[in-house]
Amino acid sequence: MTQFVEDHGLLRLLTCGSVDDGKSTLIGRLLFDSKVILADTLHAIEKTSQKRGMQEVDLSLLTDGLQAEREQGITIDVAYRYFSTGTRKFIIADAPGHEQYTRNMVTAASTANLAIILVDARRGVLTQTRRHSCLAHLVGIPHLLVAVNKMDLVDYSEERFEEIRRDYLDFAEQLGIHDVGFLPLSALKGDMVVERGDRLDWYQGPTLMDVLETSPGVEGRLTQPFRFPVQYVCRPQDSANPELHDYRGFMGRVESGHIRVGDSVTVLPSGLTSIIKAIELGGEGLGEAITEQSVTLLLADEIDISRGDMIVKSGELPTQSKQLEATVCWLAETPLDRARTYLIRHTTRDSKAKLAGIEWRVDVNTLDKQPVEQLAMNDIARVSFKLAQPLSVDAYADNRATGAFIVIDESTNNTVGAGMVL
Repeated sequence: MTQFVEDHGLLRLLTCGSVDDGKSTLIGRLLFDSKVILADTLHAIEKTSQKRGMQEVDLSLLTDGLQAEREQGITIDVAYRYFSTGTRKFIIADAPGHEQYTRNMVTAASTANLAIILVDARRGVLTQTRRHSCLAHLVGIPHLLVAVNKMDLVDYSEERFEEIRRDYLDFAEQLGIHDVGFLPLSALKGDMVVERGDRLDWYQGPTLMDVLETSPGVEGRLTQPFRFPVQYVCRPQDSANPELHDYRGFMGRVESGHIRVGDSVTVLPSGLTSIIKAIELGGEGLGEAITEQSVTLLLADEIDISRGDMIVKSGELPTQSKQLEATVCWLAETPLDRARTYLIRHTTRDSKAKLAGIEWRVDVNTLDKQPVEQLAMNDIARVSFKLAQPLSVDAYADNRATGAFIVIDESTNNTVGAGMVL
């Protein structure tokens, strides 16, 4: 008899922590114990580990792919790893821990459903632990998991684990973090990562893999309001097929929610309404389209729609505004300039924008809010922009797809900032 395993869908997760907390080793252990490493890859890291005189296989080599990182023993760029188990697929972002790489971490965190914050059991909650938690909270990662690593170096002490848990909860309360779990583990030895091991018998909760396999992923976005930014208007020109002359399809990706044939929709910014006549995917008709599907929508009425417009359900309209209040992470080496005009790209729509004001910059180490005149690289601040054209936005806390935008330097076409609508 065939046994069917429930597929929990894709989970995007972020690992963050201080230098030497063991992020890369933890990811390596997940891949190793999940048996998703190819034999030749395993052989290569075994040889490298032996050359370095290590008694155990250095699993961090599975993620520290950049030569500069290997030489320094730190993670500089964001390393993405993909793997799957019997129940779901995973994308792991291994984010850098240093303050000067804040922008790299914000980029990695922007799509994550879960953040694993590593804490060294010997050192406890550090400034970097607080900074990473602050960033994860700022960019709206819905679930945090504090993984107290290197329990083998504190004799698997329950008292030490509880002490760290209390310290973190005191800090989390100040920041307004409510959805947080705690897990003791040893990435080096493998306890509580995929297998339970036999040295943490006082801990009765799930292993890390158990948490990952059951944590909410994309499905939470299915219940959000329907948002469909139009990427392309399809008007086939085929003289041999006269039926296609009247075909007008609107192509894009369902960023959140779902839509069915027959649903009433509103097109923004025009405000015109119609009914969904058909939904197509690869030339095949669908009765319904859901979050993360790229589809073509056909409407019952002739409406002037172009790239950058947004199709939404008629009873679930976003806010249309020519002023944006947002939390912005500045990514560029050139500071944010009040005198310059920037381009804001929100979903598939662009608008010229000027800085209206900087309310404060947050010190990500102390969480203090400081008044500033300009933003330098890696700064995170509360900022307002005046827009030339209205954008259809949701608060980032409500909808990460339509609550996020990037700031572009018109002269270089470089992305210089990332923003989250308040």
